[in-house]
Amino acid sequence: MRKTTPKGIILLLITAIVWGSSFVAQEIGMKSIDAFTFTGIRTTLGAIALLPIVLIINKGMDLRKSTLKMGLILGIVFSIAQNFQQFAFYYSTSGKIAFITAFYMFFVPLFSVFLGKKIKLLTWLAILMGLFGLFLLCINPSDLTKINLGDVLALICAVFYAVQIMLIDKFTENDISGVQLSFMQFTVAAVISIIAMFIFEHPVIADIKTAAPSLLYSGIMSCGVAYTFQIIGQKHANPVVASLLMCMESVFAVIAAALVLHQGMSLREGAGCVIMFAAIVISQLSESLSQRPSEDPSPQA
Repeated sequence: MRKTTPKGIILLLITAIVWGSSFVAQEIGMKSIDAFTFTGIRTTLGAIALLPIVLIINKGMDLRKSTLKMGLILGIVFSIAQNFQQFAFYYSTSGKIAFITAFYMFFVPLFSVFLGKKIKLLTWLAILMGLFGLFLLCINPSDLTKINLGDVLALICAVFYAVQIMLIDKFTENDISGVQLSFMQFTVAAVISIIAMFIFEHPVIADIKTAAPSLLYSGIMSCGVAYTFQIIGQKHANPVVASLLMCMESVFAVIAAALVLHQGMSLREGAGCVIMFAAIVISQLSESLSQRPSEDPSPQA
């Protein structure tokens, strides 16, 4: 197992903070522009931010046919996930969306069952805990018929993020550059979202300028800078420790929403968040225990 160093912990913690606070930037940006417009510009900025990293790390932009094919598939799935999440901001808040999005950590092992992988008892416990936490976070027991549409959209987003993670895990078994794959992913998602923006929305330059700070932060900082920190940080951290640090993004999203947007949660919703976070930690520990000592997992980016 890779040894965890202070450098890895600091970089991954910064990554989680940036990702978490980006949920607030997304919510603020949605006050000025529509969902496809936000995602299209955000992913475009992400691709631009990653371009110099690709050129430096890979010493050029020599994209192979296999990278283009895998990047196209990933980009389509990533675009669906991103847009479902962005549309969720019409109806829900950044803190809730962040925690519901984190549910992808439970969908990954569930989907793995269909690929013949056995799930540990501890992982099943984490999934059940996560479902209970999700119930408290999204559903009021006094009115079981009322479900927030934004929470449903965020949950669909989590499903597609789980698919994306499984695809990355499959694709990186080949000799594929993770940075190039990510660049392709952002580029394809940007093209799809911008086309949808012109078909379904009416972007106004003045409104885009108003949302510029949110777009720049979520595009450059969240997609470009945080992604780079993730790559470097994972090289200096045990994979399980890295996962635990990065899943802190949902906690930082709630903190950022409280500080910037003055959003709070009811006692029931807060309890749901705590239970979901505990379930996430347990699921990651279960994954750690299931790894054989002889394994040396490589970081997945």
